[in-house]
Amino acid sequence: MPSLLVITYHFFFQVVVILATYRLLWPLFRRLAQVQVVAMMVAGFLLGPSVLGWLWPAGQRWLFPTKLTLGSETFTHPNLTVIYVVGQLGLVLYMFLVGASFKLDILTAHWRQAGVTSAAGIGVPLVLGGILGAWMVSRGGYFTDNVASWQGGLFVAAAVAITAFPMLAWIVYDSGLLNTRLGTVSLSCAAFDDACSWVLLATVVATAKGSVSGAVLAIGGGLTYLLFMVYLGRPLLARLETWSPPRAAIERTGGLPIAHTSVVLLVVLSASCFTDFVGIYSVFGAFVAGAVMPRGPLLTQIREHFEPLTAYLLIPAFFIYSGLNTQLTLILDGPTLLMAAIVLVVSFSAKFGAVGLAARWQGMSRLEAASMGALANARGLMELILLNIGFEAGLISGKLYTILALMTIVTTLVATPLQRQFERRLRKAGSKFGAAGEEPLAAGGVEGAPAVAVPGR
Repeated sequence: MPSLLVITYHFFFQVVVILATYRLLWPLFRRLAQVQVVAMMVAGFLLGPSVLGWLWPAGQRWLFPTKLTLGSETFTHPNLTVIYVVGQLGLVLYMFLVGASFKLDILTAHWRQAGVTSAAGIGVPLVLGGILGAWMVSRGGYFTDNVASWQGGLFVAAAVAITAFPMLAWIVYDSGLLNTRLGTVSLSCAAFDDACSWVLLATVVATAKGSVSGAVLAIGGGLTYLLFMVYLGRPLLARLETWSPPRAAIERTGGLPIAHTSVVLLVVLSASCFTDFVGIYSVFGAFVAGAVMPRGPLLTQIREHFEPLTAYLLIPAFFIYSGLNTQLTLILDGPTLLMAAIVLVVSFSAKFGAVGLAARWQGMSRLEAASMGALANARGLMELILLNIGFEAGLISGKLYTILALMTIVTTLVATPLQRQFERRLRKAGSKFGAAGEEPLAAGGVEGAPAVAVPGR
């Protein structure tokens, strides 16, 4: 067993490699109209067994070991555990920051569009994904033996229906869409679709283990938590503003009060712990905690101080963990490659078509509705979380994990350039996306300029 010192310096070196790889990739991806988180996701894939492991197997196994053999027994390597925990902490803090930035006023103004579009964005992919998943179970090799056809159908349905809320939030920030109807409704749809996907996943995991009570606990516990935070947690947290130092002092010094920050972290981590325990997973607990936090200079300072550390140090650890579970060699045969192509086509067309048509029906313009459909395919973070849970629960094989991971990368890579293409066409026509939909460009507006400044560009 490696000593704590060895585990520590090896982890530091792993972080150096992860960050260096991502920074080397970023200039290329910026030219391809991508956001930084996509470069991080691809960096995790490149450092895994599919690319680095193929080019330099011994070096990849030394750099990112996954197993430790002691005598006749094999264990998870301590460094893999460290990477996993750090990545989970990054996800929790990032989802809190997303919730803290959520524009509830714009959502309230467009609740009808968000509701109908969300229903279409989850309904159509559920049907198509469910049929595809049941078919994959019957063919064998994609799920483990204890998974029934309906369970496999629900799992693939969740994987097809999901839109990565954290990934989409990053795209919305980076594209200057945060204060627009397009950005807010897209985030609302993603939140609803993700919640439904997690309920499906919890049902599959619980029933595969022979425990229907697990699904009941996930639904009941999640609803209880949401009601508590909205009706009790929100008023209590509002007292942070009255307890905070004077507004002028915070704005003048840019200080971050230690006591107040400690309370916020206590709330976020407690919420994440509870939602993890009931089975709807920590990221949703953190998002709700951020959404109910009182808006003001204190929260602004917390966001400004936490964002760089969370986005550019902690989150990359999650991507490398996911990359270590992706193995291209498992799908390099004709039938499996054909299945991968089918999964990709169904996943992209189901989200783009259903969301785009529903948004158009709800009164959005053609280009705004098309942008909604494009953004709905940003699966990134949440899809990888779902895959990791399914893989660790013994539901899916490495073959299906790799197929869905590749689908995640491709659909996420396409989402931003496609949306920006629609936006460029709109700007050429003299309009832009705004809080009420399409709005005229201001005099002297620059084509392609983001609507708001965004952190971390």
